[in-house]
Amino acid sequence: MSVNVTIPVSEAETLTERLRRGNLFAGPCPSRDILKNVSSRWGVLILISLRDGTHRFSELRRRIGGVSEKMLAQSLQALEADGFVQRIAYPVVPPHVEYSLTTSGEEIARLVAALADWIEVRVPEVMTHRAEFEERLQGGE
Repeated sequence: MSVNVTIPVSEAETLTERLRRGNLFAGPCPSRDILKNVSSRWGVLILISLRDGTHRFSELRRRIGGVSEKMLAQSLQALEADGFVQRIAYPVVPPHVEYSLTTSGEEIARLVAALADWIEVRVPEVMTHRAEFEERLQGGE
């Protein structure tokens, strides 16, 4: 799926206006941070995990093998800051915090899930390419 968006650029447009609009290839563009949060290993897995409903922190940690508490917390915080994840803390003891997707989060989660599905289907092909690559590297030494 390809989405082409053409936004006219006036001659009087400032750098700030261009940065607000976004240009993924420009170094200081804020869209790079959003891309980093959404496409990181943990960001993708969090978004996909939350597609099936609300989860507590401990549920997400058990579901996403290999993620540390620190990385899960940082990734959830980044996705919350970007408006993709909603965090609800209930004032009870012990603390009860739940995470769910926002409307934007549901949309981006659907897109990254499609990418993850594509990858999963092609794992055997990619693994074959990796093995062939390694053979070429070792054969050239």
